Amino acid sequence: MRSLAALLACALLCSATAASAETRVFIVANHADGYGVDQCLATGEKCGAHAARAYCQSLDYAQASSYRRIEPDEIVGSAPKANCRRSGCDEYVAITCQR
Repeated sequence: MRSLAALLACALLCSATAASAETRVFIVANHADGYGVDQCLATGEKCGAHAARAYCQSLDYAQASSYRRIEPDEIVGSAPKANCRRSGCDEYVAITCQR
């Protein structure tokens, strides 16, 4: 009986560890906001770390492990580029969040 309880406890611990290590990448449009946050995220500068972390925390993730600018053609299943009259309208940022 004790070995069954120990086995169940071990299985529960392993499943909890796997759930806590969940990682997900979010693709967000990089719109100029006038505060420069978009450039911090797009260039991977240190100033974007706070914005990336806040984004992840707003989605119930603990932290942002990385953030970077990506090209639209890197997004699987994305629509073809549309004609755009303003600069930066086809820019996206990938933020990797961890639980």
